Amino acid sequence: MKLNDIISGKFNAAEWEAKGYELPKFDIAAVRQKTHDNPTWVHFGGGNIFRAFPAAILNDTLNTGKYDHGVIVAETFDFEVVDKAYTPYNNLSLCVNLCSDGSIEKKVIASVTEALKADYQFADWQRLVEIFRNPSLQMISFTITEKGYTYNDADLARGLTPVFAMGKVCALLIERFNAGQLPLTIQSMDNCSHNGDKVKAGVFAYAERWVNDGLVPAAFLDYLKDERKITFPWSMIDKITPRPHEKVKEMLAADGFEDNNYIETEKHTFTAPFVNAEEVQYLVIEDNYTNGRPPLHLGGALYTTRETVDKVETMKVTTCLNPLHTAMSIYGCLLGYTLISAEMADDDLRSFIQKIGYIEAMPVVTDPGVLNPYEFIGAVINRRLPNPFMPDAPQRIAMDTSQKLPIRFGETIKKYIARGLDMQNLQLIPLTLAGYARYLKGIKDDGTPFDPSPDPMLAEMQAIVAPLEVGKPNQDYSCLRQLYSRADVFGLDLYAAGLGDQIESMVKELYAAPGAVRATLHKYVVAR
Repeated sequence: MKLNDIISGKFNAAEWEAKGYELPKFDIAAVRQKTHDNPTWVHFGGGNIFRAFPAAILNDTLNTGKYDHGVIVAETFDFEVVDKAYTPYNNLSLCVNLCSDGSIEKKVIASVTEALKADYQFADWQRLVEIFRNPSLQMISFTITEKGYTYNDADLARGLTPVFAMGKVCALLIERFNAGQLPLTIQSMDNCSHNGDKVKAGVFAYAERWVNDGLVPAAFLDYLKDERKITFPWSMIDKITPRPHEKVKEMLAADGFEDNNYIETEKHTFTAPFVNAEEVQYLVIEDNYTNGRPPLHLGGALYTTRETVDKVETMKVTTCLNPLHTAMSIYGCLLGYTLISAEMADDDLRSFIQKIGYIEAMPVVTDPGVLNPYEFIGAVINRRLPNPFMPDAPQRIAMDTSQKLPIRFGETIKKYIARGLDMQNLQLIPLTLAGYARYLKGIKDDGTPFDPSPDPMLAEMQAIVAPLEVGKPNQDYSCLRQLYSRADVFGLDLYAAGLGDQIESMVKELYAAPGAVRATLHKYVVAR
């Protein structure tokens, strides 16, 4: 069983389907020809999240028979991905959704029609120019991570041959401008807040510099600013796509599926002909298009307003997912866990995050209307976090904790204050913040050391709690006022918010002795 056999026609469809593989229901050759002649969608970033999500929902859309154009992927960073993960397999891939009940869903993805290297040194660049000059192009999109939207003075000064992704996109937009100021929507699908603004800032930085340097006419900048022609919608995307998993490779091999080799590029991109991902997924998009759009709602995407996208993002980041992740990561590290799924089998930890979400955060949740907050949390607790296939670790989630606390917990506390709600309702969120002071010591509950995860403020925060010792009675805890008054770390002065003394008392319990972390967690969870 090989992916290329599907293109050649030399395969037994009944055999694939009998083994649980969902095959494309559309004419692959016809879709490829139509997309080549009249492209509608170019996606920048050919990584695992793209293949498992945007490309997969387009595949579902094509399977409905109500649409007949694929997507062209353009890789801006790691060109080996094209050479090793796309070209050898005729741009086909296998999406393996890993379900929380231990089963897997296997779907052949044939919606990608071309894979191009987005750089001037390759002949593919001229194909991209041709695409951008075609009036049929409706949308370009991105999954290049938040770092992909960066730029610096050196790259801005390179003129019309930049190295960074946003510069290359701007250079291609000049081609679309020169072809008659053709309309286009520039759509980020990266997991970062207000992502459309990040694309816009990057593109505008290059455009403004090139106009000022006399490299392009001022009318080009006017074109980019004209929302009748160019838009930068926001979106919220949520789906975990870990590195190719050994268990998945073994399952596929047992089926007789031969395209299961691992690929690691020189730039340390980890990929494979298959992509494994969690079953739960969300893509909510601001419906602001200037030249039409692919009907991705047929594959499960939600189109809505910018205001609603922002509400969904706020719901996820401040209530229904990210705070639960951080609470689990802090206490998971202290209790010696290395897998999030294993933590979910711990009654104290499961109840801990469940009560944070449903009891403490829910009173100030932002209900976006298109996704139910209670159902969202239910999916997190019952399907996403317990998933045995998800090799996610509390140590990974604990990275950059100091940068996450203001949004994940500070915003909830601020809303309690702004709405005049009873602060006594907050017990487990303060316990999470108290756990941070214990986590910074780098000593597990059993007394053994661990290395706190990388964080730009780690050394500074550890210096504050340095005077504290685990198991030392009657010690001086005055250093905690220096920590919990830090608005830059918690989003506000927790003493001014009326929570500082409560958190201090919890910290004292957590530091009391080896085993105190478990005892304190259990005490407050049961009481709640």
